[in-house]
Amino acid sequence: MTNHIKLYFLMRHLQNILMIVLIVAISAGTYSCKSKKKLAAQEAAAAQARKIAKVKADLEELLSDRSTMTLDEKEKKLQVIKDMNIEDPEVKELIVQVDQKLAREREAMVATERAEQLRREREERLRKEGGGDKSLSGYFSAISSSNNLATSNRLIEEALQLFASDDVPVLIIISQAGPEKDYDRPTTIRKYLEYLKDQKVNRNTVDNVIYDANGKITELELIKK
Repeated sequence: MTNHIKLYFLMRHLQNILMIVLIVAISAGTYSCKSKKKLAAQEAAAAQARKIAKVKADLEELLSDRSTMTLDEKEKKLQVIKDMNIEDPEVKELIVQVDQKLAREREAMVATERAEQLRREREERLRKEGGGDKSLSGYFSAISSSNNLATSNRLIEEALQLFASDDVPVLIIISQAGPEKDYDRPTTIRKYLEYLKDQKVNRNTVDNVIYDANGKITELELIKK
């Protein structure tokens, strides 16, 4: 075999080796690229799962009564979660539930504020119209100290205007240990006012008052002086 022929076969052999090396390199690069894409996709999925889990936990806290946030803070946090636009069925359902809960809390707050405003306006109007102390405690004192039957009856009717009805329950606390309270036999506001008129004694003070949305008293707690 001549030198030319030997050189020819050597060059062909080298070309084949280079081709194999090139194919291996391309294959390795392609595999590495696919592996990186797969890893990136797995990391993104894990991050999204952690994000959804955190959002669910936040929503469940808003849905519970454990949160110490104000109503405004709760509403702002819910809006932040809504703006994330998370496409998860459970998250969407929790958002609906929290939305409804906060709406109820807002309605209750507005009703309470309205009732308090009406109460203050009513007491102010009574003071301007009749003079003297026309607060609930003032009525109790005036009725029990009045020696005129007509005056006592008039004061009773005026005081009853502060209540949702004549049958509003009156609870009298006779002892209290922390949150635990012991009550005397329950009565109604009309019966209690009649008792003040007849017995001429006012042994109790106002401890707690509950109002309805119209500012009328729906429950009264008194405590012995």
